[in-house]
Amino acid sequence: MSVYQTILSQTDFTERDDLTYPFEERGLQFGDGIYEVIRIYQGSFYLLTEHVNRLFRSAAAIKLQLPFSKQTITNQLQELLAKNAMTTDGIVYLQATRGSAPRTHAFPAADTPANVYAYVKDMPRKREEIINGVSAITQRDIRWENCYIKSLNLLPNVLAKQEAQENGCFEAILERDGRVTEGSSSNLYLVKDHHIYTHPATNQILNGCVRMRVKQFAADLEYPLTEEAFSPEAIANADELFLTSSTSEVMPIVMVNGKPIADGQPGSITRQLQTAYEADAQISNVTS
Repeated sequence: MSVYQTILSQTDFTERDDLTYPFEERGLQFGDGIYEVIRIYQGSFYLLTEHVNRLFRSAAAIKLQLPFSKQTITNQLQELLAKNAMTTDGIVYLQATRGSAPRTHAFPAADTPANVYAYVKDMPRKREEIINGVSAITQRDIRWENCYIKSLNLLPNVLAKQEAQENGCFEAILERDGRVTEGSSSNLYLVKDHHIYTHPATNQILNGCVRMRVKQFAADLEYPLTEEAFSPEAIANADELFLTSSTSEVMPIVMVNGKPIADGQPGSITRQLQTAYEADAQISNVTS
């Protein structure tokens, strides 16, 4: 597939390798920007409105003026898919920064335009992991206090994910003050006695678009879901554990720190939520 990149603030489309910015770019030098990763199934967006809404919430939180309306960016992203003749599974990565200006910590002049771009990338579903489940490790959450903003400041997440990978695991489960917050790139859920628990949507986690949908799935399936943080110690006695994200969907966690969760197999509630996700996204059921 020929992948195009777009400078959305200029409504211009170009080949991805032709894009350049001045070296004094605030996203590069300060992480002064925000982003979204939007899932595509068979050439169609999933949860596009939810991602666009969160982009604007993140922008408002860091006082970043986006150079488009929600409707304009939605139309441009749809055009990006059309220009790529996208018919497969993939993602769009969308990023906005405070622009290019001489390096100083304070904001640049008010008339400095934001730098905004997006690109399409093929990304097949993680079928094997969705079916069989994944392993994780626990780590201390060393991120900043505003994790609800989907900002470019991801170094703690990167280090946590790398530690997980070096230990042969898919994800790092983050713990702060004796409570599990989320994963390095996902939201976390524990199931005990047919009851689902997950950290509340405070400043300490990113309120994932899939997370918001899973709350509705649980309600439809008549499983109580309580937004209440659980301890790392509770994981050992969990009936089920799973994570969610735009690229991982509803993913069973079957082992943590080398020890199995329950019988070491994906649980029935996780399976039902996977089925609900696939029906909502109108994609094939890989677990049946």
